Amino acid sequence: MLIAATAISFGFFYLGNKNIANITVIYTLALILTALYTSGYLFGIVTSLFCVIAVNYFFSYPYFRFNFSLSGYPVTFIGMLAISLITSATTTTLKHQQIAIAEREKELVEADKEKLRANLLRAVSHDLRTPLTSIIGSSSSYLENYRELTEAERTELVSNIREDSQWLLNMVENLLTVTRIKDNAADKVKKSPEIVEEVVSEAILRLRKRLPDIKIRVSMPNNFLMLSMDPTLIEQVLINLLENACVHSGSTEPIDLTIAETPDRISFTIRDYGRGIDEKQLPYIFEGQQTVSENADGHKGIGIGLSICKTIIQAHGGEITASNHSCGAEFTFTLPKEKEDHDNA
Repeated sequence: MLIAATAISFGFFYLGNKNIANITVIYTLALILTALYTSGYLFGIVTSLFCVIAVNYFFSYPYFRFNFSLSGYPVTFIGMLAISLITSATTTTLKHQQIAIAEREKELVEADKEKLRANLLRAVSHDLRTPLTSIIGSSSSYLENYRELTEAERTELVSNIREDSQWLLNMVENLLTVTRIKDNAADKVKKSPEIVEEVVSEAILRLRKRLPDIKIRVSMPNNFLMLSMDPTLIEQVLINLLENACVHSGSTEPIDLTIAETPDRISFTIRDYGRGIDEKQLPYIFEGQQTVSENADGHKGIGIGLSICKTIIQAHGGEITASNHSCGAEFTFTLPKEKEDHDNA
């Protein structure tokens, strides 16, 4: 800063206007910038001393000699020293405040992560124990009472074991999905430009292997949609939401998957036409605590799946919401467009 200020001052003074006021302004600017980009007061004080001495030595008559008898010299020195101290004090305070704010934000992020871990652990401990207990009970009944059971009862027990095992497999897939999200402060994922229609098609194909009878109506714009995302994670979100709509709605009506585009984002809405969501559970449905009573529809909890959906969408910089409409439940998540998405559009 000081070398640059001295070079510019020589250019002004010896090649143009020899007004010492201009030189003072240049050194004052260097003084302020030095105070801004350094910590503490030492650099500011040293810079103020150098500025005053440089103005006296290089740009005051007799040139390249010290003359401390100049009129107003003490005022110039005191002024530059005051500027240095005030600027240094202000910038040091601001830096301390920024550090405190950054530490506070880090603590909040860690608190949110810890809350998510606790919620996932609660959901896992409940959701895994229920099907495992059912598998153990069904297999024990099959082995211990094999001769007394009818063929239909045996088939029902094996079917129950198969269904619970499939549900456990889905749970493990969801848990593995979380490990794809980097455990850092920003919780970001690796994204690449993907064709929205292909991601949706792949999710539906994967889901039909699990639920062959599921009915889905897809509505999306006719234009070509590209969006930066992790396709595997977004497919998992779509599968979770569509499966929940099919299994927990209690309806045989087709599920609507509606994709809409705005200038800065693309939204995905999954709407079913069933019993809807308990209004008391809506505020906590993505927290990993909400579960659907097995007595209500004969299926396991959905809390962990929705909690993972929220984690994935937030890692993409998007939002996810749940609500009831007049004939059932509706889940909507949005993903933001990035610069390359706008260019492709």
